Amino acid sequence: MGSPWKPFLILSVISGLSESLEFGPVFIQEPDDIIFSLGSGERKVMLHCEARGNPPPTYSWYINGTRVDSDTDYRYSFIDGDLIITNASEITDFGKYQCKSENSFGSILSRDALLQFAYLGAFSTKSRGAVSVREGQGVVLMCSPPPHSPEIIYSWVFNEFPSFVAEDSRRFISQDTGNLYISKVQPSDVGSYICLVKNPVTNARVLSPPTPLTLKTDGVMGEYEPKIEVHFPSSVLAAKGVTVRLECFALGNPVPTITWRKINGNIPKRARLRKSQAVLEIPNIQQDDSGVYECKAENPRGGTAFKGHLQVYTLPQWVRMINDTQMDSGEKLQWECKAISRPRPTYRWLRNGLPLASQGRVEIMNGELSIHKVQQTDSGMYQCVAENKYGAIYSNAELKILASAPVFFHNPVRVIATLGKDAFLECKPRASPKPRITWKREDRRIQPNKRIILLRNNTLKIVNSSRADEGNYVCRAENQLGSAELTAVLWVKEAMRVVLSPSKVEVTVGESVVLSCKATHDTSLDVAFQWFFNQKPIIFQQDGNHFEYIQTVRAKQSSTVDLMIRSILLRHAGKYGCRAQTSADSVFTEAELLVRGPPGPPGVVIVEEITDHTATLSWTRGLDNHSPISTYNLQARSPFSLGWQTVKTDPDPVTGDMESAMAVELNPWVEYEFRVVASNAIGTGDPSAPSRRVRTKEAVPSVAPSNVSGGDGRRHELVISWEPVSEEFQNGEGFGYIVAFRANGTRGWKEKMVTSADSTTYKYRDETFPPLTPFEVKVGVYNNKGDGPFSQVVIIHSAEGEPREPPSDVKAYSISSSEIRVAWKPPSPGPGKPKGYEVQFWKETEQEESGKKQRTVKNETFMILTGLDGNSQYLITVKGFNNIGQGPACAAIEARTKKYPPVQPPVNLAWIQEGNNVSLSWEPVKAKENESDVIGYMVLVKQEGRGYNQVTRTINPSTVLSLPEGGTYIIEVRSLSEGGEGAASAQIRLVTSSGVRAKSRQCSVHRTPPSLTWTALLLVLLVP
Repeated sequence: MGSPWKPFLILSVISGLSESLEFGPVFIQEPDDIIFSLGSGERKVMLHCEARGNPPPTYSWYINGTRVDSDTDYRYSFIDGDLIITNASEITDFGKYQCKSENSFGSILSRDALLQFAYLGAFSTKSRGAVSVREGQGVVLMCSPPPHSPEIIYSWVFNEFPSFVAEDSRRFISQDTGNLYISKVQPSDVGSYICLVKNPVTNARVLSPPTPLTLKTDGVMGEYEPKIEVHFPSSVLAAKGVTVRLECFALGNPVPTITWRKINGNIPKRARLRKSQAVLEIPNIQQDDSGVYECKAENPRGGTAFKGHLQVYTLPQWVRMINDTQMDSGEKLQWECKAISRPRPTYRWLRNGLPLASQGRVEIMNGELSIHKVQQTDSGMYQCVAENKYGAIYSNAELKILASAPVFFHNPVRVIATLGKDAFLECKPRASPKPRITWKREDRRIQPNKRIILLRNNTLKIVNSSRADEGNYVCRAENQLGSAELTAVLWVKEAMRVVLSPSKVEVTVGESVVLSCKATHDTSLDVAFQWFFNQKPIIFQQDGNHFEYIQTVRAKQSSTVDLMIRSILLRHAGKYGCRAQTSADSVFTEAELLVRGPPGPPGVVIVEEITDHTATLSWTRGLDNHSPISTYNLQARSPFSLGWQTVKTDPDPVTGDMESAMAVELNPWVEYEFRVVASNAIGTGDPSAPSRRVRTKEAVPSVAPSNVSGGDGRRHELVISWEPVSEEFQNGEGFGYIVAFRANGTRGWKEKMVTSADSTTYKYRDETFPPLTPFEVKVGVYNNKGDGPFSQVVIIHSAEGEPREPPSDVKAYSISSSEIRVAWKPPSPGPGKPKGYEVQFWKETEQEESGKKQRTVKNETFMILTGLDGNSQYLITVKGFNNIGQGPACAAIEARTKKYPPVQPPVNLAWIQEGNNVSLSWEPVKAKENESDVIGYMVLVKQEGRGYNQVTRTINPSTVLSLPEGGTYIIEVRSLSEGGEGAASAQIRLVTSSGVRAKSRQCSVHRTPPSLTWTALLLVLLVP
């Protein structure tokens, strides 16, 4: 609508005090502690300070309480709030610094910042005298460090750098004194010792003059009791959160052992013992770690101890701080600040950087400040300082005493009320002191009555507003400094009506629904909508997968929005609210969404009664999710099941109105868990929580062993085997097997008890029955409750025994210098048939017991012995074996290996190649007396990069090779003899192409004769 009041469409008059754009200084950055290295080249220190304020603040600095004057000392300069010190020195610049920030509203002081200087002096160049002790005596080598700041790190060099002294139970370097302690000197300790110190800030290092350590020659030091030479102070103060190191080391012979304890308490679990227990390190020290700690040094000669008290202090921390405050003159200021620390903090107050004390209207009691009847002169910046001897913290606040004539910042204002409801016209001017308020309408002062009420906060309340109440209302505010008027224009509009449809809807999981919210309202008003779920606003960006806000077209006197809920889940059931709001009023209405789905999980499952085969269960109903429960499904789980399995029930089925049923056909003596699952027309819900584990009662076994079989075994043995019965079917304790057997054709059964439930075999031995005697066999079960069933009767034969006869017709002959072929015939058929053969062989110069043995693969009747020595006589025996054992061996036979093949390889290889043909020749190989005669040669051709191989055998020292295609070939020649293959010749490599003819000797390449026509050059490489 085109009303000039459009920018002021608000429900009520919003007017009153507003914050001033001007304010006192507030620190953004305060100076920090600095350790400045004097070794740095620039020698310039910068301390930072920054504050905001309006007007912009100015800065000044103080060192140890004295103002820094840059006009009188050129070394000081300022950049904004930062202080820069040029050519800084420890003598003139060490100390505590404070930054002061101020503007027209007051001034504040920063925290103290400590400026320290890091340096490391040099050791005295004066030589150090030798230290002489007896072997076994303790010694302390003094470091005597040079001047330094801050703390330094100590180490010791032995004889020459960088050979450092390694710390152990006998040697210790104190980081408090810097000294090296050796509890018991050994001859290996004699040498020169140098103390090395390092400044961790500057990284500077310096070495002391060497201290020689020698041994006296007047004897060895005897044993003596420990003496603690270095220990932590009797009173240790540590700040909370730091790491504390307590040192304790003793001299003694034998080397003492160090132990630690906390008197009347336990050493913290996070504490660590370091350096062979000479250092107790407690990280992140806490108040509870305070107490008396004791270190004890002991050896066989005695012991000694030292105790010290560890105290943990804390810096002050704020619990309550002061805040900026605006007050009218004449009111009472009441400020309180509170901090915690150990030791307890004390408090002091500052106003504009200066101490504030109790005087006149000002009262100070520890952290409380009171100012009675504040005046304009009390305005300024205040600071509460909480401090103990370890530090101080500051809380800052600005006090403004207001003094102004009444002012309305928004004037006039528009108020829209709803017909029939109360209207509120606010009057909140900015003014100090508080103004007197009067209301009038159309130049007539309003007199309060039952319908028009003036509230304590000067708001005018109109009860049950009507069209007649529309018009201009004037609020007049007046104090001794002036007056001002506010005009409030009241419009009364028809009440808005909101309808949310459908008001109640039922859907099934997975479906979608649309809720429509329609608001009928005054045409001059804009309306805004908001959707809620169970009283909480719906955030569409977070749940866009299910909720969608749909804006519809606005009609003349109504507006409508829709909420679409997609793929509904059970969790979407509840109350959905729509809030429609105009500048006149707000209306909220709700609709209920019921979601039908599978049932929720049933309640706790209780096992009421348990027998050997049944379990009676009860449970409580879960949510039916608006669809009646039709059936329950009982499930069980045992150590033998694959997860949860449905069990049979009585009754069957278990209907939805039941809360108890019996699980049947369970196995006895099995530990079960049970759960219940509910189903309805929508589907099956989540299962209940499992019941407690229960075990069914014992019963007589009902399952017999399976796969009864047997055989094998030694002679006169009957071997019976079976698959064991699973623990699931043993039905009770004391489970075992009954093995029953009888010779085929006899009446009486022999029964044997096997008490192990895991047994799978029983062996019966009787010298009277012959091999392969048939037996009838059955295997039964029993437990403490009685005997169970037997398996089906099966026929099992007794063992046939090991082989009884040796192999026959055993022959052996040599096939090379390292191989002998052995062959034989099986023994006569009968019991004890071999399943394989074992061949034993040894040299005639060796004992039979040292001979090697080889077994055949399966039932073969020959074997080739390999890896033998050449020209050697061997003795050989053969015996059969089976699963039962070995039979007798045949009589030993003899065979001699052939002589070794020639060691000399073919030499002086020569070749001529034309096309793919190569004519190759070499000098004949002559065998030595102890070598086999040459009976021929073998030529091996390999093609590089491919799998092509060619082997040619010849009785002559020459051959012609035909190469199938061009390429690179490697050729070698070996001699052949009865003893095997001889040594290989040097390899030759041919790189060829078509139409080439060449002749070559080893290590030489020849060109072709000029009378021949050649098309390419042959490159021949001889590879040794």
